[in-house]
Amino acid sequence: MKPAPVNVKRLAFFERYLSLWVFLCMVAGILLGKLAPALTAALSRLEFGQGSQVNVPIAVLIWLMIYPMMLKVDFTALGQIARKPKGLVVTLVVNWLVKPFSMALLAWLFMQHLFARWIDPVTAQNYTAGLIILAAAPCTAMVFVWSYLTDGDPLYTLVQVAVNDLIMLFAFAPIVMILCGVADVLVPSKVLITSVVVFIVIPLGAGWLTRTLLLKTHGKDWFEKKFLSKFQPVTIVALLATLVLIFAFQAENLTTRWIAVLLLAVPIVIQVYFNSSLAYLLMHWLKVPHNVAAPGALIGASNFFELAVAVAITLFGPGSGAALATVVGVLVEVPVMLSVCRLCNQSRKWYERALPATGPES
Repeated sequence: MKPAPVNVKRLAFFERYLSLWVFLCMVAGILLGKLAPALTAALSRLEFGQGSQVNVPIAVLIWLMIYPMMLKVDFTALGQIARKPKGLVVTLVVNWLVKPFSMALLAWLFMQHLFARWIDPVTAQNYTAGLIILAAAPCTAMVFVWSYLTDGDPLYTLVQVAVNDLIMLFAFAPIVMILCGVADVLVPSKVLITSVVVFIVIPLGAGWLTRTLLLKTHGKDWFEKKFLSKFQPVTIVALLATLVLIFAFQAENLTTRWIAVLLLAVPIVIQVYFNSSLAYLLMHWLKVPHNVAAPGALIGASNFFELAVAVAITLFGPGSGAALATVVGVLVEVPVMLSVCRLCNQSRKWYERALPATGPES
């Protein structure tokens, strides 16, 4: 008797080659920044009102990315929390009580001490702030991709994302301000609050309102198959355009400070593996099912880089060291997270051996 065929998980064409698209956008952005510096500078100076520091092109593109993400978040799924509370608790502890603080420690250690001979003190503080901003908000959109690759529980992944989005409304700004303050980096509170409103509150509220109204008037089947599908190309184009602009704004830094790019990647990579391992092992200890533990570990490791880049640009400017740190997060995110997915899949048999035969309660 032939064994049943293995269902190999495969990404869609765009997600499968995401690392390549990021690289091509980096090349296109650097060329734009170098060949058309006047245009790039003009785009970087466009703001929503004098002194707001919210860059218009980046804000519009971020909305075009985040709004479709928020449309997918079903807050009615929060009622499922009681079904598997352990996994959610571990995810939230790692996301909000470990990850931002561990990144702040790593940033301080590497940027201001271990790498001090290559980085001047002011630039080191900027890099530290950027790394803190990068780690202060958990990923939302790409989590669904990572969950799919590890056979994650779709409903539970949705619950984790929904809860994190709600917490982000209240916790993101205070965490950034506190940790940046500890690192002696001045963050204007009004500008940070404006960033939260522009890049979190507005798209989250718009997504929730649109979803609620359309589900009532057109039904779930039409909403998911007809309406949401129209945003797929919009999201992809907005993401690629955002990356091109980000790399254009950072063209000078990326070409003249390539050593800094390598140095910034070190704490980011350590943070990803540390937090994913911590979440995964805690869930193993608590006997949480693998299809909850794997996406939970990935949520605890990945970052909401779209938000991080926008906030860093708003607070410190498009050519700042803080913005460069978040851009390096974009470069590192995809290949490192794919390796974490692979590790979760390869360790599945080891993980499940510890679970009771009757199935765990989580």
